Amino acid sequence: MRWQTGNVAIIGAGPTGLLLAGDLAQAGVPVTVYERRTETSNLTRAFGVHARTLEILDARGLAEEIVQGGARVGSLRLFDRVRLDLSRLPSRFPFLLITPQYRVERALEERAVKHGATIVRGARLTGLRQDADRVTLDFPDRTQTASFVVGTDGVHSAVRRSLGLPFPGKAVLTSIMLADVRLTDPPEDVLAVNAVGDAFAMVAPFGDGWFRVFAWDRRHQVGDDTPISIDELREVTRRVHGTDFGLSEARWLSRFHSDERQAPHYRVGRVFLAGDAAHVHSPAGGQGMNTGLQDAANLSWKLAATVQGWGPEGLLDTYEKERHPVGKLVLRSSGALIRMAMLRSRPARLARNTLGSALLSLPAVARRATGVISGIGIGYPEAPRVPDIPLHDGERLYEALREGKHVLVTGGSYRAYADRLRVAAPQQDSGVALLVRPDGHLAWKGPLSGFPGL
Repeated sequence: MRWQTGNVAIIGAGPTGLLLAGDLAQAGVPVTVYERRTETSNLTRAFGVHARTLEILDARGLAEEIVQGGARVGSLRLFDRVRLDLSRLPSRFPFLLITPQYRVERALEERAVKHGATIVRGARLTGLRQDADRVTLDFPDRTQTASFVVGTDGVHSAVRRSLGLPFPGKAVLTSIMLADVRLTDPPEDVLAVNAVGDAFAMVAPFGDGWFRVFAWDRRHQVGDDTPISIDELREVTRRVHGTDFGLSEARWLSRFHSDERQAPHYRVGRVFLAGDAAHVHSPAGGQGMNTGLQDAANLSWKLAATVQGWGPEGLLDTYEKERHPVGKLVLRSSGALIRMAMLRSRPARLARNTLGSALLSLPAVARRATGVISGIGIGYPEAPRVPDIPLHDGERLYEALREGKHVLVTGGSYRAYADRLRVAAPQQDSGVALLVRPDGHLAWKGPLSGFPGL
């Protein structure tokens, strides 16, 4: 079945939903984002933007602005002296960018609105139902319909619950402390992170004089609603880092628990899940927001192609086929990191540090580890990531992708499908044409004479 016209509803105005909305709106698809919160907030957990996510943002013209406002980390400390060298990543962005999630959200929202997306705040979804033609959404004060719906509404997703999908998994850590604080003696490193078996603490800058502290104490496991004191935060930070960095004033303190969960399906009929609604991970490696944004980049062009009537049969099924294994990989990798960080005995931690350092000294292992953490090494079996190829006029591939179309990289001449295809000449013509999807993955390669079209 092919749909010639339609609209998309997105439930949740976090980074995943906003990137998806901007892509759809740019493609000319009517899109409305429904958000239960009435206003935006800077009380955010995500602070790291990895290289692959920066490439995705670059393909939307947003990376430069976001990078300028953040701090770059070229070497990521996992625990003790075990570090990942990100500086050799095969990317325009060989680093982890430390910047608060709300800055990414703000840039994505501005883009979405500029392209014509509608954002409705204070809209709490109470249920949905679907038939062969549409999805009906129920809110306390209204009923809306859409051709497709995407749930990007977080770990407690109302969309997922309405579909009756389970969310199997378990809590990995409970009683994680979050705080926004002032420091009189900030750490020398941009990102200070360490674990000592019965505790861990991470300190990251907001960029405005405030710092976000994540901390966990095995000795004091309490409910999420238990208040946090400054003294408790100081003690844990001091135990982990040997100093509390002059931790003083706090403007916000909270506790939360971290789960590892993944929905068995990312698509049920006309309804999709993305981001934390589909998968949640431990905080190790800073994978949550990044994986969600990469979900959105994968799904957006497929939805647009289907709504506009030119997407091939089965295209929407490839979203789950490609992204579900990635979610599982991230669950495994972030889970392994947090479990290694939580090792209690000194001999076990010594073995971890020795083995970790030895393995990461091997180039193949280091490339694999940095590729997974950064997202640069994550591709799909039939659609690997395409690097930022230089084009003949000084432009780059990821600049050409900013039109939201497929890009055919070829030294030859091709004029068809102008509404959905941009042709760009490479700086050096090898005689092999590349068809690059809007999400920066390879759709086809071969001599131009064999190009099957779109």
